[in-house]
Amino acid sequence: MLSQAAASAAGGQQYPAGSLYVVATPIGNLADLSLRAIHVLGLVDAVACEDTRQTAVLMRHLGLHKPLLAVHEHNEQSASGPVLARLAAGERVAYVSDAGTPAVSDPGAALVARAVAAGHRVLPIPGASSAVAALSVAGDEGARAFAFVGFLPTKAGERRTALQEVLAHTDTSQVLFEAPHRIVELVALLAELAPQRRITLARELTKQFESIHTAEAAGLPAWLAADAQRQRGEFVLVLHAAAAAVSEGLPAEAQRVLQLLLAELPLKPAVALAAQITGAPRNALYEAGLALKNSG
Repeated sequence: MLSQAAASAAGGQQYPAGSLYVVATPIGNLADLSLRAIHVLGLVDAVACEDTRQTAVLMRHLGLHKPLLAVHEHNEQSASGPVLARLAAGERVAYVSDAGTPAVSDPGAALVARAVAAGHRVLPIPGASSAVAALSVAGDEGARAFAFVGFLPTKAGERRTALQEVLAHTDTSQVLFEAPHRIVELVALLAELAPQRRITLARELTKQFESIHTAEAAGLPAWLAADAQRQRGEFVLVLHAAAAAVSEGLPAEAQRVLQLLLAELPLKPAVALAAQITGAPRNALYEAGLALKNSG
């Protein structure tokens, strides 16, 4: 019954031989695997994958048996060769990463580039993406667009610089990934650099202990510390746009006063004085001042 439903879900779509199929897989809940993805995984001659052990579990769950080819971040360039050879022989090959959409903070981009360069068709089989899932529940109504950042550098200095650059974009949602052993450090840095920026912290999306929490960055360290469970699992963070903080949202006089004060004072006292002098909202002044500091 499942295979019939999957075939029906193909909807007359053509799946040409000699093509590479980039297949999104679940990020936690197996029910998120699309019927079209199941159809393609059953149709292809081989499955290239980030981790053969992980993919073997998925294939067994689906009752499918295909040759599995390891193509991961450490061997993607060299391992692309056997995949291209199969495509040249007219085979259909799927590529899957361990979870979610390949080439989005996962391997896959190099394989795709080489397949396209060799003249093969590459077709997306869309599905789960933790970045898009987190954006959909963030409720960032002030954003004009979104940007995918992924993981920040691990070294402290590089990490701080990279985050400052991210925070300078005040009119877009910024999507970050983080591992459990670094989440406390990241939210502490966010609380320091942008205490009033709203953050959606999505943990273990689609899994049993999924949690989604939105708050100002200043409150996140205490929220995480209140329950050790909140620090476990894989994290997606959405840094909300600071729509009220863009300079055009402030009166011209408030902008002028803020710029003058920032030339002489650190950010916080400059914002406090600008708010007293002009009567402009402190939150908007702070975010505007942060953007000015980062852009300077």
